[in-house]
Amino acid sequence: MRVEIWSDIACPWCYIGKARFEKGLAAFAHRDDVEVVHRSFELDPHRAKGDTGPVLEMLAKKYGRTLDEARAMEAHVASNAHSEGLEYLTDGRDHGNTFDIHRLLHLAKERGRQNELLDLAYKANFAEERSVFDAGTLVALAVEAGLDEAEARAVLADETAYADAVRDDEREAAELGANGVPFFVLDRRYGVSGGQPAEVFTQALEQAWQGRALQPVGGADTDAEACGPDGCEVPPRA
Repeated sequence: MRVEIWSDIACPWCYIGKARFEKGLAAFAHRDDVEVVHRSFELDPHRAKGDTGPVLEMLAKKYGRTLDEARAMEAHVASNAHSEGLEYLTDGRDHGNTFDIHRLLHLAKERGRQNELLDLAYKANFAEERSVFDAGTLVALAVEAGLDEAEARAVLADETAYADAVRDDEREAAELGANGVPFFVLDRRYGVSGGQPAEVFTQALEQAWQGRALQPVGGADTDAEACGPDGCEVPPRA
């Protein structure tokens, strides 16, 4: 069975959702027969390359909030990340265009190192003060993931390299009706959206394995937190 996951490195719920999915997969009896493929989705595709800025300032401006309110929003996300055993910086991170990251992830897919690079990119972006919008950082992450340094540099230097692959993923997401991420498609007959709890993913895997018709899962949790073109706003909880 194949599971395709559309996500973006800039999406905190993709970072959290990946961890939850992997826990759900670990509890699935046929986990060794599941192939996981990560697909590209840009939350801010029109942002100019090199146009980066602090995440907190971006959140405050986007939602008309104060910096303190933006910090509270980030604290809520951090709490969810911590509950999954993930590190999460609520300050000091930046935001920018992720097209180059996606292109490099397609190279990593061809070399059998996609999951390794994805994990390193998420960690750099959300848990470390390393900008994934810097070419030098991306090359270093690629090498850490087991890719050839010269090949990674060549891909980043050629803006057409894997560009069509990224656009194809994004076009396919639109055709499948995905307007936010993370978005999970199981064997092209079962869809799950948002950073669902691990048990919802286990349930989805079991239903897809049994070949049931496409249907929503998870009850109230079906509308789990996700990121879309309008952002990832989550009001702070009391």
